[in-house]
Amino acid sequence: MIISGERRIDYPDLHARIRRAAAGFSALGGRQGTPVAMMLRNDFALFEVVAASAALGRPVVPINWHLKAAEVRYILADSGADILICHADLLPQISGGLPDGLTLMVVPTPPEIATAFDIRAALTGVPDGLTDWNKWRDSQAELSRPPLRSAPMFYTSGTTGMPKGVRRMPMRPDQVAASERVGAIAYGVKPNEDQVVLINGPMYHSAPHSYGMLAYRSGCTIVLEARFDPEELLQLVERHRVTNMHMVPTMFVRLLRLPDVVKRRHDLSSLRFVVHGAAPCPPDVKKAMIDWWGPVINEYFGSTETGIPVWHSAEEALKKPGTVGRAIEGGTVKIFRADGSPCGVNEPGEIYMRQVSVPDFDYHGKAEARAEAGRDGLVSVGDVGYLDEDGYLFLCDRKRDMVISGGVNIYPAEIENALIGMPGVRDCAVFGIPDAEFGERLCAYIEPEPGAELSAGAVQSFLRERLANFKVPKDVEFRDALPREATGKIFKRKLREPYWAGHAGAGA
Repeated sequence: MIISGERRIDYPDLHARIRRAAAGFSALGGRQGTPVAMMLRNDFALFEVVAASAALGRPVVPINWHLKAAEVRYILADSGADILICHADLLPQISGGLPDGLTLMVVPTPPEIATAFDIRAALTGVPDGLTDWNKWRDSQAELSRPPLRSAPMFYTSGTTGMPKGVRRMPMRPDQVAASERVGAIAYGVKPNEDQVVLINGPMYHSAPHSYGMLAYRSGCTIVLEARFDPEELLQLVERHRVTNMHMVPTMFVRLLRLPDVVKRRHDLSSLRFVVHGAAPCPPDVKKAMIDWWGPVINEYFGSTETGIPVWHSAEEALKKPGTVGRAIEGGTVKIFRADGSPCGVNEPGEIYMRQVSVPDFDYHGKAEARAEAGRDGLVSVGDVGYLDEDGYLFLCDRKRDMVISGGVNIYPAEIENALIGMPGVRDCAVFGIPDAEFGERLCAYIEPEPGAELSAGAVQSFLRERLANFKVPKDVEFRDALPREATGKIFKRKLREPYWAGHAGAGA
């Protein structure tokens, strides 16, 4: 069963919908391998589209529903998708962005999503003259032939140029079983385990997507939170006796900021396995969550390209504060210097890794970019870190984000991890800007919590109590909202580029 607000759908009914949608896709005449694009919030229709396209051997292309017309046009044209399924309320922002010949189908925006995002009722229905997904799907006969299987095609954030489509090779039979085992280890989701899985992150992200689809294939009860809200999450856990969740560290921070009376109000004893990833988690945040929820919190490290090669438990997190884990079944991690030689123990370098249960990939139409990302059969997405004497991986930062000031390497992620703990800071980004004396100096952009009163001096004082003085940004700026990448992460390049205009160096 999948639950969203007051709506529910049982798996037999969902499977029938999927078979009808697959038959309809087939009747439209697209060839096997041709992508089907979707721009959907977390909804029943998302599962229908993903499973129906996969059943025909057609990869689904999840599109971030924050994107606008030109960005969507690029992804549709680059991927070659011939169908787009979109929620009704998202149509205005992509008007004019649809290529000629594309088949568009519209999903009515359900009430719980409209409420969560404050969407006007006039935008929730299917406009006249456009195809209603529900009516179209229900008009089809059910697909009768055995289904195929196709991996999604995610587009990367595009922080160094236009987004790249990660297109998987076909999965071998041995990889199917291995992938399910790794999913059970890393995500804690297993078939026939009577699990209730809460999905609270947008499934256009690769991690919530793979997590949600694993829960679907495992027959779990799935609860969809239309939009993450810390107190609502606690309410949903108690109401539905949630056992499993996928989260990101920002959610932990917002949960920890709830008043103690709210934290104590809800019964969370049903939780068995909470996993987080996508960004480094400050050790004090991790410990605070374990103190509150118990040893149910686990962490993985990976990427769209590599799968999940690295994982660790709450017990390991307490023994190795700050680690993102060590290699699990099928996972390999190596650290290399800039000259290609391997790094020693505790020596930072570029991280290369791979999960063999995940098929290899291409960057769609960008063979040169794929070649640049590889080394010795492993893949780098630009992260810098080191392995300790026990094989545990620690992150320093993104390779492109490292700042060299006066010959000293500074990793902004360390500063951001400290800054996110400051009361009144909703989110932040730290990066290097030109400096005549030191080459680069640190600059921090801060998105305050609504109503918070912050100053540059207060931010610097807070950091000086926790970090060496050379790690305290000399420049501090405040913005009501920071620019976001397609994945929802802060788009540092847009913040950094104006400072580096006309300079050769890190921001060029």
